[in-house]
Order: sequence, then C-alpha cells, then structure tokens
Amino acid sequence: MRSADVTFGDGPTVVELDDVTRTYDVGGVVEALAGVSLALPEGSYTAVMGPSGSGKSTLLNLIGALDTPTEGRVVVAGRDVGTASEAERAGLRGTEVGFVFQTFNLLPRLTAVENVALPLVFAGVPRAERTARARELLEDVGLGDRTDHLPTELSGGQRQRVAIARALVADPAVVLADEPTGNVDTETGAQVLDVFDALHDRGNTLLLVTHERHVAERAERIVHVKDGRLEDVESLDDECGGRAD
Repeated sequence: MRSADVTFGDGPTVVELDDVTRTYDVGGVVEALAGVSLALPEGSYTAVMGPSGSGKSTLLNLIGALDTPTEGRVVVAGRDVGTASEAERAGLRGTEVGFVFQTFNLLPRLTAVENVALPLVFAGVPRAERTARARELLEDVGLGDRTDHLPTELSGGQRQRVAIARALVADPAVVLADEPTGNVDTETGAQVLDVFDALHDRGNTLLLVTHERHVAERAERIVHVKDGRLEDVESLDDECGGRAD
C-alpha cells in the first residue's frame, strides 16, 4: 500500500520525496518507510508527528542526506540524495541543510560565536567573514550579549538558540529540527518556538519532528506518520490553532 502523495502549495519545492521506501536488515527486513511521497515548497513550515517507530526519524535522515532510500527518489535543493556520492551528500549537509537537535550538539570548549561559525570553517570562509555572520545570527536569536560565552555558561534555552543560529549560518535551503524543545522546560520551549516562528516569517523552510501536539501546532501543517506511511495531513491556520501570537 502506497502513501498518499502530499504536496503543499504551487511554488518552487525545496524537498521532494517520490514513492520512497527505506528498509533495514536487522536480523530480518524492517520497512521504516513504505512508498512515501512528499513535497515541501520554499518558505513552508511543516511538523511531523507519529508514534515511536513510525518512521519520523528515517524521514528526517533521508531529507538531511544522512541516509539514502532503498527505493524511490529524495531530492533536496535540486539534488538527488540517492545518486549522490558520500562526498556530495556531505556537501549537501554542509550547505543546503541546517540541523537542530534535541541535545544541542555544541562543542563545549568553543564559545557561542565559535560554535555558530564552525560550519563556515569547513566551508573555507575567511575568519572575519564567518565571525561577523555568526555574531549577526546570534543577535537575531536574542543572544547578542552572549557571543563569547561557553555552552556551560548558557541556559538550556540559550544553548538551543545557539544551535538554531548554527543551523542557519550557511543559509541552508531547509532547516530540520528534531524534537527541538525536548530538553528545555515549557517556558523556554515556547521561546525556542518563537524563534522558529520568526524564521518562518523571514521565509526559511522548516521541517520539525515532534511528539508534542502544542509544538506541532505552531507550524502551518502537521503530517502524521504511522507504520512508515503518511497517514494524514492537517492544515493549520491562526483561527483553528496554528501559532500562538
């Protein structure tokens, strides 16, 4: 049984999955995704929900070029993830995809500005340019006065905002967030989601994976995943939920 095709809007797409299946051999074949088709237009904000083992993480890994499909096509920013070499996928992750993780993944010996600038180091951007860009993004997420602090000197919410700034530093085509409020308290989580709202208002394309309904409702739509298939799609607006202004 194939999942329904899901396309949002008529504009140019940043992410396209066409009849994607991903299986793993773990002492037996496990089908993590089964015929998923999904297209995300530029500037969209989508949340993905589903029970444990439903395929959410596999979907995120494929879009993030951390994995390749067993069947079907995954295209991100015009590039086919499945036919790309490992070096090409690494380049895609470095330039077109920004990652925000639940655990922040900041380097403890680097300051906030150094953590944010790190992807530009690997891209060969000159020091002055990457530092200026990192400081600008930290200012954008409300941490202009914390640029020279180490992660241990920041709260959980501040560390997550550093991670968001780092995800944006290379001006990626899509930002992927995996349970971005999972390690912070409710009030801090709301502040983190406010940052995502601002990114969406600015035109960034966002895909957020969460198990929390109130987090998902900040997006424009919720894609429900179950047993490796897209089960349902909810379109949200300000009148029926959507973001909390």
